[in-house]
Amino acid sequence: MVRFLRPLLRGTTYTRLLHLWVPMLMESLWLFIDPGRPWVPALVLVPFGLLPAVRRGEGVQARLLLTPDVPESGISEAPAAGWRDRLRTVAWLELRWVLSWVTCFATVWSLVTAVELARCAWGHAPSGMPLLDRLSPAPAWALLSPLPLLALYGAFVGLGALVTACARRLLGPSAAERLAALEERTERLLERNRIARELHDSIGHALTVAVVQAGAARAAGDPEFTDRALGAIEETGRAALADLERVLGVLREAERPASARPTLADADRLLESARASGATVDADVSGPVAAVPGPVSREGYRILQESLTNVLRHAGAVPVRVRVAVTDDRLLLRVRNALPEPIPGPGRGSGLRGIRERAALLGGTAHTGPERDEWLVRVELPLGRGPSGVF
Repeated sequence: MVRFLRPLLRGTTYTRLLHLWVPMLMESLWLFIDPGRPWVPALVLVPFGLLPAVRRGEGVQARLLLTPDVPESGISEAPAAGWRDRLRTVAWLELRWVLSWVTCFATVWSLVTAVELARCAWGHAPSGMPLLDRLSPAPAWALLSPLPLLALYGAFVGLGALVTACARRLLGPSAAERLAALEERTERLLERNRIARELHDSIGHALTVAVVQAGAARAAGDPEFTDRALGAIEETGRAALADLERVLGVLREAERPASARPTLADADRLLESARASGATVDADVSGPVAAVPGPVSREGYRILQESLTNVLRHAGAVPVRVRVAVTDDRLLLRVRNALPEPIPGPGRGSGLRGIRERAALLGGTAHTGPERDEWLVRVELPLGRGPSGVF
């Protein structure tokens, strides 16, 4: 019983009823003008529904009244983008007009029937309503008088559910809108993955440098070396905090430009950080690095950062050879370091996987793995448009 009456406690039941009644209010105005032709408004709805903005207005109204508490209601608020959307809008307006007539009839018939049955129960003769004008006054009719009200309640709930389902069908997003929503969702997922990689590369690099510096300072026992190590840790920590603030700024401000991210023009900071950790870094930079397109330069910086981080984390303060070469159509990144002990396989860490993902996103290639007695990271990135169309 409680479940049966639960719709009476929902505000959605009454907002849907209001949505069903709105067309009949307009119809009532027309009946004052020409009561002999009540079908004229239905004809007027046809050219009216072909206007692109009408679909937006109907969608907004349907979402507010039919699905007020549903974030993903399946009802579009965009204007009609083509003739298919316009015809669907016309069908929706005509269907809404018909359902409004049904609602009006069910309301009037149910209330009048309930009143007539109550009159008969009190000993009054029917007032001439069709189908009830032959009833004889009797107290037994009091038992049947609630039935029309129950039928009215069922009609309200059922018609509300029906008009909501029809709105999702006729005012739902078109194929183009669904594709745009899918693309937007894909972009959001890619952005989340990019931010996760940003945090992994930046914070991971800073922590690795700090751990290596602290361990080297404790092992050396030299006050001068300890001072240099603490200075390197401080500088790396400040850079990591700046990167963290920038990433958090991206999360807070969706329109913040990507140009604020570091590029290969800032690679000296990475190289000096690795040198301060005790590693001997032999760097060879050739070509117009400053002319590298922004997306390639930013991703190249992160790839170089992750490569140096892996060297310090897994090999320690070993000699490292870094080559950055820019040609007419390609960026070449190569990082070699000595291996303290043989490592089988190409490596399966999340950092190495991130390097390969970054390269693939830009239409490039990445190789990571042992080569003779060295570990090699070799990445080639095209300077033109990648297959994913990111720049």
